[in-house]
Order: sequence, then C-alpha cells, then structure tokens
Amino acid sequence: MLFNASHIIMPFFKSNSGVMNPSSVSSLNPISSIWCVIENIFLAATAEGLACSMRIPVGEEGLNAAKAVGAPENYLLPCYIGLGYPADDIPEIEQVKYCAKDKIHFGKW
Repeated sequence: MLFNASHIIMPFFKSNSGVMNPSSVSSLNPISSIWCVIENIFLAATAEGLACSMRIPVGEEGLNAAKAVGAPENYLLPCYIGLGYPADDIPEIEQVKYCAKDKIHFGKW
C-alpha cells in the first residue's frame, strides 16, 4: 500500500531520553502525543475521502529513514503513513448495525 500511495507522510517527533526507557508516565508524553497526531491525520484524511495505510518501522529501519531524509538525531519515526484516493474497484464494506442494549452485559460475560 505504501508503494502505491500518492503521498507518504513521515511523522517525526522529538524524543527525550525517557521515551525508550521511561522513568515516569510523563516521560512518555512525546510518543503518546505523536500517536494522537497520527490518529488525527487518519480521521481528517478519511473525512476528506482519502485512504490511508500505515507501516511501523522495525529494527534500524526508522533510524535509516531518518538519516536518509536528514532528520535531526534526536527525532524518531513511529510510522510511515501512505495517503491517497482509494481505488475505484475496491468492494464497499457495509457497516454492521447493532443495538447497544444487546451488547451491554451486567454481571455476566
């Protein structure tokens, strides 16, 4: 999907020393914030009729991509986002409708 995407978004965030070795919940703020940004990109793109795909880099891939685009050393790449218009020939998926009362269970599974 990324290969065929019209655009690729690389959402970098400035990392602090605590992101990979957190000493407190607050040291995770940069990574939690970037994932909120990524979610908002997906929501906004979908609202505009665009399609998105995501790939999370593994191993040294994120660091290599950061070097390739000249990102500062203390910036990390959590994912790649493919963005474009969906193909015309994809099947439309019907939303399953249900009543919330049928899904809520009290005192049982």
